Amino acid sequence: MKDLLSVFKALSDETRLRIVKLLENGELCVCHIVAAVDMSQSKISFHLKILKEAGLVKDWREGKWMHYRLNESNLFKRSLFLSIAERIQEEEID
Repeated sequence: MKDLLSVFKALSDETRLRIVKLLENGELCVCHIVAAVDMSQSKISFHLKILKEAGLVKDWREGKWMHYRLNESNLFKRSLFLSIAERIQEEEID
């Protein structure tokens, strides 16, 4: 139950939904997420940390940059991502 609560809490924020929508097309460097969402790197990192703790994203480091992708290893999470992707319009993430 606790895992399910953390997933829905992570998805209850507009910025985090925008990040999930951005990652729907594949892996992105945090620098690209910062540019797309037009927020500071520290704020984006905070939101990515919440998504990661909820098991919604995976990350890896390349030099000084972190790269993120959706964690689609779970059928439930994959269904959530598809549902989010079809409900958020492209212009809403810019």
